[in-house]
Amino acid sequence: MLRNRSFRAKQRGVTMIGWIFLLIPLAMVGYAALRLVPVYLNYSRVAKSLNQIADEAGGDGSATADTLRVALDKRLDIEGVEFPTIKEFVIRRSGQVWIMEVAYEENIPYISNVSLLASFKKTVQVGKGAIGE
Repeated sequence: MLRNRSFRAKQRGVTMIGWIFLLIPLAMVGYAALRLVPVYLNYSRVAKSLNQIADEAGGDGSATADTLRVALDKRLDIEGVEFPTIKEFVIRRSGQVWIMEVAYEENIPYISNVSLLASFKKTVQVGKGAIGE
């Protein structure tokens, strides 16, 4: 009986191997988050740039594809966006409004030959009759 009680006292708590099994997956998720945060911050700057151009160009009807492209290029430069490049943005006319959109993927190296893939797509409408105006 005494021997059984001392054995139970030694088994209290989590062992070192238990901690390793708990912390390794947590560390892997934390490392993935560290790798993904800059990519999502870049996307937020791209989305912010598109929204600002849509607000600035508004509904005066004087916007053209070239003026929108130049304004977007300047805005991306101000925000410090290097990827996606201005060539990856599509600016097209649809009735009374201009549609500016970008769709891109970023491949983020993770561990050895394993990588993470993040896909982004953002579309805004510019001009009279645009949704939200």
